[in-house]
Amino acid sequence: MKFEPGRLVVHRNVRRGRIGWARPTRVVSDDERGLLLWLARDSAVAGEVTEAGLGMRAMPFTEWIASSYRLAVGRWNGPPLLTFLPTGAAHSVWWFRDSREHFANWYVNLEEPGVRWDDGALAGVDVVDQDLDVVVHPDRSWEWKDEEEFVERLAFPEHYWVPDEGAVRAEGKRVIAQAEAGEFPFDGTWCDFVPPPGWTAAEQLPPGWDRPPVR
Repeated sequence: MKFEPGRLVVHRNVRRGRIGWARPTRVVSDDERGLLLWLARDSAVAGEVTEAGLGMRAMPFTEWIASSYRLAVGRWNGPPLLTFLPTGAAHSVWWFRDSREHFANWYVNLEEPGVRWDDGALAGVDVVDQDLDVVVHPDRSWEWKDEEEFVERLAFPEHYWVPDEGAVRAEGKRVIAQAEAGEFPFDGTWCDFVPPPGWTAAEQLPPGWDRPPVR
């Protein structure tokens, strides 16, 4: 399943069959290397919250798993975001920008490989975010991110969506080695990407964005 450049694709994170977050993105490219997506600043997005409106990171995991949930629509308040999902890989790479929209750093999001869906009028890719991440700086130094949250949640295997801690860490170390060596995509590729002028923020999520996950 290939997506045409410019097509609207909903990038979603799935947690135990529930949508964790959803983001409307545009396809930059889709080839043998993988899928490259663009998220514009201020785009309408959705995220899972408790009935009180709190996100998962606002409380201990013990409280989160005992809560009931809903999807809240808001705005992407981060910088414009370029996201690359390498074919078959258990991670994605994000290009973060600073306030002047210059390249700031890479962000390795460890996740189960994406599963695509296409309903004709709307398409998407569903991943399972495995929470542990790696920040890679422009000089290719790096650091683990969210390790405390990762370890906290692993203590509740009956509720957590990560079954294999070792596999997640091994994937992180594999990508770290790529980054240290300056291998693609940590070789400067797409660091100066500029989207077409018409790729403005999505004012609202497209109909069907909340269809049942494929994972």
